[in-house]
Amino acid sequence: MATPQVVHCARILLGQPLGVQFKSVFSCRTVKSLKLNKWSQYRHYSAAKCRLYSDKHEWVEIEGNIGTVGISHYAQEALGDVVFAQLPDIGTEVCQNDEVGALESVKAASELFSPVSGKVIEKNAAVEETPGLINKSCYTTGWLFKVCMSKADTELKDLMNEEKYKEYLKTCEH
Repeated sequence: MATPQVVHCARILLGQPLGVQFKSVFSCRTVKSLKLNKWSQYRHYSAAKCRLYSDKHEWVEIEGNIGTVGISHYAQEALGDVVFAQLPDIGTEVCQNDEVGALESVKAASELFSPVSGKVIEKNAAVEETPGLINKSCYTTGWLFKVCMSKADTELKDLMNEEKYKEYLKTCEH
């Protein structure tokens, strides 16, 4: 049976209100493991395909306190063939929703925003050399940069899970 802290964290991650009855058995598809520590309730968890999205079409996958950032399939499709990627430098401090770089394609240019705050610890040099990787596989080899998150406990709840993001794409003007 899950501890009250794990249930509380899972409710936040899954967007369920605290007053709602919550089953203590998690689906393997939803949450593989969930660990808490003194730094943040989100610091050490991994989930099967737990990808969160911003309203600017960036995604972040969380592993411990590291967030891997990229753009959504919708965004790369809207851009077309990406021919240039300007990514934030390692060591750069970024804030949630700040412009941190740019992507250019044959038909458009787009600013790149960070979905989370923290310090950039890695950028995908392969994408800078071969920007078309974003079009080939925006969720795997086409990731953009990694951030050591500083405000995950407050910022992750502002992002959309995959289901909410799909609904967002259907109902909002992009």
